[in-house]
Parts: sequence; structure tokens; C-alpha cells
Amino acid sequence: MATLWGGLLRLGSLLSLSCLALSVLLLVQLSDAAKNFEDVRCKCICPPYKENSGHIYNKNISQKDCDCLHVVDPMPVRGPDVEAYCLRCECKYEERSSVTIKVTIIIYLSILGLLLLYMVYLTLVEPILKRRLFGHSQLIQSDDDVGDQQPFANAHDVLARSRSRANVLNKVEYAQQRWKLQVQEQRKSVFDRHVVLS
Repeated sequence: MATLWGGLLRLGSLLSLSCLALSVLLLVQLSDAAKNFEDVRCKCICPPYKENSGHIYNKNISQKDCDCLHVVDPMPVRGPDVEAYCLRCECKYEERSSVTIKVTIIIYLSILGLLLLYMVYLTLVEPILKRRLFGHSQLIQSDDDVGDQQPFANAHDVLARSRSRANVLNKVEYAQQRWKLQVQEQRKSVFDRHVVLS
């Protein structure tokens, strides 16, 4: 069991180091990407005009130059129709922060990775810890002993033995069992008695 814990600790530290390295690498890329991509643009939406179909034009220019004459290139109409065409176009100056977007994505992916790691813990490590701490026979409950309305009937016996050990894992297990009992009581109140807690 000690080798399992050692392996899990190494795996956790390796994952956290790789997440840290990935974050640093992405932040370095952000500084390089800021040179390659523009965070400002002028977007002109021009509706159909005479025989020309509607079109959307984008150009990276300053806010003072954000108008049809500077953005629409090539101009689809000639001569006196240019002014009439430009009056129909709607031009907007748009600004964004790609650094903020990328940092938000990194935080989101980090949280997703932590949740995935927690799911692996719950599916693989927790059953092993339960068997080791409480014995395999206490995990298997028969329907004759427990009944449908009390799925955690022997939880108090298990918790009484776990309190005698001054171990962090036992405290976590106790809190988890207590939470399961509270959830079971809430389910019974809501679904059986139709009473909602305030």
C-alpha cells in the first residue's frame, strides 16, 4: 500500500509540475502571440447595393479611421455610387484582450484537470482506502441486514472505530460518511415525506 501512495504522490506532483510548465509555456507564447495578432479591428457590414451582394469587411486600423472609405477595399462601386454605398455600411470599432481570453482558458483547463484528477481519485483510490481502513466485509452490505430505507445503517459503528484512530484519512472518511447520511436524510425528506428543508 505504501508503494501505491508513493506512486500516487509522484503522479500528482508530476501532473502539477506539468501543469505549471504548460502554464509558463503558454504565457511565453502569449507574449509572442501579442506581436502576431491584433486585438483591435474595424468591422464594416455592408448590405446588398444594386448588383453587388452584401459583404463584411475587417481591417486592423485605428479608431479614428474606422469608416467605410478606409476599410472597404476594394470598393465594389465606382464614381458617385461610393458615397451612397458607404452610407449604407455600418462600421464598428472592436477591441478585445486576447491575453485575458487565453488566461481564462488556462484557468478553465486547470480546473477541469483538477476535477479529472479528483474523479480518478474517487474511482480508483477511495475504494482501496475503504477496504484497507474498514475491511472488505463492512463494504458489502446485504439487503437482509440493512433494508431499503437505511443504506448506511452500520455507518455509526464504522465511524466509532474510525474516531479511535487519530488519522487524517479517518477524519475525511468520517466527514464523508456524515455527508452521506445527511444526503440520505434529505432524500428521504424530499421524496418520501415531500418536505423541503429551509
